[in-house]
Amino acid sequence: MCGFAGIFHLTSPKPVDPARVERMCDAIAHRGPDGFGVWTAPGVGMGHRRLSIIDIAGSPQPMASTDGRAMLLFNGEIYNYRELRAELAAQGAVFHTDGDSEVIIAAYQRWGADCVSRLAGMFTFAIYDLDRREMLIVRDRLGVKPLFYASLPDGSLIFGSELKALTAHPGLRREIDPLAVEDYLAWGYVPDHRCILNGVQKLPAGHLLVLRHGEPAPAPRQWWDVSFADRRKGSAADHSAELIHLMRDAVTSRMVADVPLGAFLSGGVDSSSVVALMAEASANPVRTCSIGFDVKALDESAYAERIARQFGTNHVNRTVSPDDFEAVDHLAWMFDEPFADASALPTWRVCQLARESVTVALSGDGADEAFAGYRRHVFQHREDRVRSLIPDAIRGPLFGTLGRLYPKADWAPRPLRAKTTLLSLAGSSMDAYASAISVTGPLARAGLYSPEYLRLRGDYRAEQPFIDCMANAPARSGLDRAQYADLKFWLPGDILTKVDRASMAVSLEAREPLLDHRLIEFAATLPEGERIHGTQGKWLLKDTMRRYLPDDILFRPKQGFVTPIAQWFRGPLAGAARAIAADTRNGGGALARTGWFDAARLSAIAEAHIAGTSDYSRLLWQLLMLDRSLGRLGLA
Repeated sequence: MCGFAGIFHLTSPKPVDPARVERMCDAIAHRGPDGFGVWTAPGVGMGHRRLSIIDIAGSPQPMASTDGRAMLLFNGEIYNYRELRAELAAQGAVFHTDGDSEVIIAAYQRWGADCVSRLAGMFTFAIYDLDRREMLIVRDRLGVKPLFYASLPDGSLIFGSELKALTAHPGLRREIDPLAVEDYLAWGYVPDHRCILNGVQKLPAGHLLVLRHGEPAPAPRQWWDVSFADRRKGSAADHSAELIHLMRDAVTSRMVADVPLGAFLSGGVDSSSVVALMAEASANPVRTCSIGFDVKALDESAYAERIARQFGTNHVNRTVSPDDFEAVDHLAWMFDEPFADASALPTWRVCQLARESVTVALSGDGADEAFAGYRRHVFQHREDRVRSLIPDAIRGPLFGTLGRLYPKADWAPRPLRAKTTLLSLAGSSMDAYASAISVTGPLARAGLYSPEYLRLRGDYRAEQPFIDCMANAPARSGLDRAQYADLKFWLPGDILTKVDRASMAVSLEAREPLLDHRLIEFAATLPEGERIHGTQGKWLLKDTMRRYLPDDILFRPKQGFVTPIAQWFRGPLAGAARAIAADTRNGGGALARTGWFDAARLSAIAEAHIAGTSDYSRLLWQLLMLDRSLGRLGLA
């Protein structure tokens, strides 16, 4: 696990200043504190920061091929590198190291860009081919590892593992992309089709770029996709047997490391499943860690400790105060772009705890997206059944009217909060799911903007790319389309961004066995009844893990990390909430200086929340993180 940065001259092979590449790498030194290297040639510069995991002393980067005709930058892990190494050696390849980096170069020299389909793992890498005078840049199937790039006015293209690497280059202009603000307020993060900086792009998951001197930068080319279009034959028992085989293989392949290794353990289904399979495969006790909160309603540590006892792990639990608001500015540094998933705070804290004893930690991320584990998946599945029974001409007016008349009752027990469901049933399946997954809806967003920003935004709406993703999915049903969009849009933009930045900020490698691409491809072919069974999502996974885990772990309500931001904005962050709304004459910050928001509306929102008459905590958190991120990047 590492970080890298580079410069590629598209127009002509001009010399690259090694010091400039070094500065770009220094900006992401936290991703790789164990080693550093820079290599330049006419028209290209490559720099690397290494976190040593496998072949600790023997795989420095940038790495040259055996014949010196190719140079590699690599961030990630290839879990099937030993099998590939044996296959390539049988075909004449010569290896001088024991790591996975050299295997990538040999695979490229043997199979060209098609080598990517043979790699199982999480990765971004860049290979410069000295004979072809071209560079291949690749991102893994699901977007576990990030890659940013931008074309500069001098004819060069710069790239790096984090936005920090690019902003360290003096040629990059720092201008806000106004449409990224619309995207961010809708989703709580800036999705992969956009960046907060105008002109910066993110290489999409499962895509690659081929750069050549003398040619403009091409559009990325997709090399992998997941299909929900087919249904697996056979019985649930057969599928369960295949599932446990795939899970065992995914977990054991990610337990290979030359440094201490452990796991995050929340006591939920997914992390408990990973720990159970690690304990089964390990001759020694697994190291696990979790964090608890000193507020009982937020604390899940008892579940984690129960699983730790069951599997005899070396478990460490630390209780932290939920009053962690002082970390806001560090979060802005960590993520560069505005990022409003408040669970980033506890994720960072558990990564810090893990790093005290291990360098690699396995997590349970990805199972909810792959196996339909979110409550919204169950709702989507049920609502689509209703939509299929009632013609659109009747359903739209009927449920639309009922939804508008039904009172908004956030205070009521969940079964009585029917307004959202009624309005969802009035619309299309894709519109309803986009609304369910968004943080701030289109009407609420429009009410925040100034006339100037509304002109800049034009007719663009953040939900449309998500809806397009669902519409173009290789899928049969609304549930298929929802899961596909989760995997392609939500997962890389939110979940994987959160885990990558939080773990790499403390130089910890996080591995996600439940995102093994073979497991994802298997899950996408399951019958809907094996994904959602009654009111239970993720049914086949839970039923399969009954041989390891008790039912009250498998079937308890999903909680996840919770951060008490509502209380913060009525207490220690009340001043920050008011400052967000202030205009520049009254101490307003970066957000106010954009001129894109209605200051009076923001002030009313802040005061209503502080007074306790409304709960605007999620929106205020979004606005605060946007303000701090813009300020840190010097964008306003």
